[in-house]
Amino acid sequence: MSHRDRDELPLPDFDHLPLGGLKTRIRALAADEVEKVLEYERAHADRTPVVQVIRTRLDELASGAEPTGGDPAAVRPEQRPGHAGRTTVSPDTAAEASHPPPHGTPDQRGRPKGNQTT
Repeated sequence: MSHRDRDELPLPDFDHLPLGGLKTRIRALAADEVEKVLEYERAHADRTPVVQVIRTRLDELASGAEPTGGDPAAVRPEQRPGHAGRTTVSPDTAAEASHPPPHGTPDQRGRPKGNQTT
């Protein structure tokens, strides 16, 4: 498969999917689609954990498993390239401001420097 064939894969952005996302989204594919993904992976990155996930799913399908519902083309926001780990912060989701004392704890306040005894 060439780079042009990447666009024909049943999973968009396959190269950027985290392993957990691949495990979930590959379940919606039929055996021939999973084989196409395996062929692409073998020809390009050939990542052992990815190949294992794909082979496991092929074994499940060969044993009588059926593709599950869901849209394999759906890309969740946390899986889009360039948005990994980013969330939108708003006043509703922001943490409450915390202002610790400059030294000591609230029940053990430090002394000002001018009150030192010798």
